[in-house]
Amino acid sequence: MTVRETHERVSDSMSDTSTGNAVTATEATLAAIERHDGTVNAMITVTADDAIRQAEAADAAARDGRWLGLLHGMPIAIKDNIATAGVRTTAGSPFFADHVPNENAAVTQRLLDAGAVVVGKATMHEFAFGIRSYNEVSGQCRNPWDPSRVPGGSSGGSGAALAADMCVGALGSDTGGSVRLPASINGVSGLRPTHGRVPNHGSTPVSATLDTIGPMARRVTDVARIFAVIAGHDARDPLSQDRPLENFLPRISQPIKGVRIGVPRNFYFDDCHPDIEAAVRQAAATLEECGARLIDVDVPGALEMQHWTTILIFADACAFHAERLRDNPEMFTKPVRDRMSEGLKFTAVDYANALRVREGWKRTLESLFAEIDVLLSPTLPSLVPPIEEDKSLLEATRHATRNTYAGAFGQLPGLSVPCGFSSDGLPIGLQLEAAWWQDPLLLQVGAAYQERTDWHLRRAPLAG
Repeated sequence: MTVRETHERVSDSMSDTSTGNAVTATEATLAAIERHDGTVNAMITVTADDAIRQAEAADAAARDGRWLGLLHGMPIAIKDNIATAGVRTTAGSPFFADHVPNENAAVTQRLLDAGAVVVGKATMHEFAFGIRSYNEVSGQCRNPWDPSRVPGGSSGGSGAALAADMCVGALGSDTGGSVRLPASINGVSGLRPTHGRVPNHGSTPVSATLDTIGPMARRVTDVARIFAVIAGHDARDPLSQDRPLENFLPRISQPIKGVRIGVPRNFYFDDCHPDIEAAVRQAAATLEECGARLIDVDVPGALEMQHWTTILIFADACAFHAERLRDNPEMFTKPVRDRMSEGLKFTAVDYANALRVREGWKRTLESLFAEIDVLLSPTLPSLVPPIEEDKSLLEATRHATRNTYAGAFGQLPGLSVPCGFSSDGLPIGLQLEAAWWQDPLLLQVGAAYQERTDWHLRRAPLAG
């Protein structure tokens, strides 16, 4: 099967942009931005003129019988901590409010080379350090399902833009849950790739040891296409791994019969809201109907991993922002400054101990994934929180990331897909995690689930 045939087989986009409808799809997303972004505030910068030019080029190529790549004509939003040449990239901070890069991030260039249409930059939480997706450059991003609720973070703009049909695909970044949580909260799909699979070149970091750029879309098949494009070694990122990615797209729709899915007995469902637990367990039953085997498992040590993850994230963030915290602390919002400054309390011994714990955690995960292929859990075990100015960012983020930090600490791949709605009308996310480099398996399982369900196709009231 050729790459072109693979694309046509798995393409499940809002419109078939590979055959000459890129302008139509792009105009639809720009119209959605015009209609809804005044309420949602998902886009920090809109590049409408460039997007139309790129879409016109895609349609012209299609008329000539030329195919630009896996993302031919797909409208995509890029999180604003990922560099875009000639388009400001603020990282959600006044420090970079007027920053215009001269060079594309590696992933940005790969999107363009694959025929994507970039509609603009999605907003985010300041310096990717929170779940509210608030920053002083563009203000508060809001959840399309309920504007009084958070859109998640830090890639909240990417998730909200997808939920409001302002794009078909998006890029986010995930340190401890920043792709998976907004995907869950906005009712879309999002992949945290294996650490090192996608280069972070050109992305403002939080924690280099945990950060990874990840693809988001409604449909897992679109997530898979974006992932196939952005994955691959780049020597400009010292943590990028030179490990070839097989052409997995022809397998994306294959049955998952016999795939061993672990359902944890400990930690992941503890203190889970009843609506969420019921939806996730029903999702497990649906996967069993697809032919997967459900296996009850224990995940020893999972409870402690959030503590150790916090040490790495906060210490790394303080190291990267050391001069800014010292010389211009007033340019941070107080919640981010207070939360980030917690990292200054950790010692070199604390950091070394966290690294030793991670080594042991990886051995635990190796043993776990010898027994199962995929670990299933709620992405966000609690209801989507409201936007509250006086709520502790530290406490809110700690609670929201309860189920996402452990996998990130182990540098695992993780996928969140929509699996229902809570009684208050907000989306629920199903988290699937696998062993290192098994990202294609997660996408295959996610695609199988979406073949049987339509949660990912539900539209927020704002989206019409």
